[in-house]
Amino acid sequence: MAEVVGTIEPQTAAAEVAQTTDGFHIVIDALKANDIDTIFGLVGIPITDLARLAQAEGMRFIGFRHEQHAGNAAAIAGYMTKKPGICLTVSAPGFLNGLTALANATTNCFPMILISGSSEREIVDLQQGDYEEMDQLNAAKPYAKAAYRVLHAEDIGIGVARAIRAAVSGRPGGVYLDLPAKLLAQTMDAVKGKNSLIRVIDAAPRQLPAPESVQRALDLLKGAKRPLILLGKGAAYAQADAEIRAFVEKTGIPYLPMSMAKGLLPDTHEQSASAARSFVLAEADVVVLIGARLNWLLSHGKGKTWGKPKQFVQIDISPTEIDSNVAIAAPVIGDIGSCVSALVAGLDASFPKPSIEWTGAITERKSTNLAKMAATLAKNPSPMNFHSALRAIRDVLKTRPDINVVNEGANTLDYARSIIDMYEPRKRFDSGTWGIMGIGMGFAIGAAVTSGKPVVAIEGDSAFGFSGMELETICRYDLPVCTIVFNNNGVYRGTDVNPTGGKDVAPTVFVKNARYDKMIEAFGGIGHNATTPEELTKALLEAIASGKPTLINAVIDEAAGTESGRLTNLNPQSAAMKK
Repeated sequence: MAEVVGTIEPQTAAAEVAQTTDGFHIVIDALKANDIDTIFGLVGIPITDLARLAQAEGMRFIGFRHEQHAGNAAAIAGYMTKKPGICLTVSAPGFLNGLTALANATTNCFPMILISGSSEREIVDLQQGDYEEMDQLNAAKPYAKAAYRVLHAEDIGIGVARAIRAAVSGRPGGVYLDLPAKLLAQTMDAVKGKNSLIRVIDAAPRQLPAPESVQRALDLLKGAKRPLILLGKGAAYAQADAEIRAFVEKTGIPYLPMSMAKGLLPDTHEQSASAARSFVLAEADVVVLIGARLNWLLSHGKGKTWGKPKQFVQIDISPTEIDSNVAIAAPVIGDIGSCVSALVAGLDASFPKPSIEWTGAITERKSTNLAKMAATLAKNPSPMNFHSALRAIRDVLKTRPDINVVNEGANTLDYARSIIDMYEPRKRFDSGTWGIMGIGMGFAIGAAVTSGKPVVAIEGDSAFGFSGMELETICRYDLPVCTIVFNNNGVYRGTDVNPTGGKDVAPTVFVKNARYDKMIEAFGGIGHNATTPEELTKALLEAIASGKPTLINAVIDEAAGTESGRLTNLNPQSAAMKK
């Protein structure tokens, strides 16, 4: 459903009747009518005045140095709030920069709307060479959940409403909204303009699962000898935290969280099987997928990773996701909160708890692996390696479970998601489904602005390079973001050499002994250089206490990394070398 926002009583004074509004103001009013109060973006032709007016009308505009990072901030804001984050860009090249973030949002099911100014249709369609001429609508369509263009001011309310509903309904995703420059300058009667606005009602309605599908899933679980629950970031997005916890604890089934689902239940929960990941994936006979897809992150549900034959229960809002890689024995289609609630309601005294044989085997494997990890973390090499540096960060963060953690890199990402425990939901943001680098500063800014809570961004030096200029944005808005750059002088590591002996360094090598902490000092932030775990601990504690923009240059052994992190199987050269 939708409702017209409001009507204006017939004006009696001729001057009031003659009042007009324009496209700029109607866009702002349409967003505000739907409780959207923040825009992330970068100004320029033709949307500079739109940003100015939005700020003048009480909206918050967070200006970036590159549109891709503004888009990433909008995307993570959408993930955190279940309302579409808004990214505003200029036309053509600016739109294309934002499109990267839009595509990533769609792939990760983050609700986001990319709003871009564009050139005039009659010139673009005849390819007459307009300023930044580009058919942006059709360029966006393959990478967005939906794409719309508005040509008349009286349709702006409809366009914004459709974009919001498309972004958050069903499986969330990115939506493109094209606003030609001429549209923004169009004028119309103010009364008609207000009456054209729409407040979207029930944009993402509950989708209840079929009772027979719920019973089928329960029956399959009752016969399981080695059941496992697998939580994806969709489970965290759903904000059905109490329902999911009730299902896990009432069934007694071990669970395994994907990286952005960490903290949905505390990583220290006794039923967590994270420390025995390989074992439970291989040995389980029935796996319940909640908001998780059997994509490359889960080896597509087949192969050596999955070991023994198994059957799947899959909870998903999209029926087309079912059987996408392997046969799903018990699909449960609907929104996660409704589906999990229905499963909990179906649990009765006859529902069996997992056997001691199964849970005991997991506990034994966890104990062994945790002991090995503890021994590794206890070492204190000089210079630091990934483990000793992450141990220092882990020990600080466990005292502040409310802090948002952003994490990207190859080795930095791989090790951190295993070492850094999370205790609250929707506090960990990382490279996600695409496994891309460059989300760091955009996600950090989006998380800080949206939550008002501190952010610690744990960055590989290569990953940081994609968005490092946004340190200026962090300082400009005085955001409580502490960026920790794991500096090992290169991509993966800094030890490669040019085999020809030529002047150029190897493709993976950066400037040796770079001081990333000096970058933030240039913008008025606080920089620290840490060469030991003790120095890293002290710097991080000071950063959190200050609430100020901070960067810690964490000096890591340049030989500590491994090629492609843990994804050597996806790197043809590394895979060949292993044979």
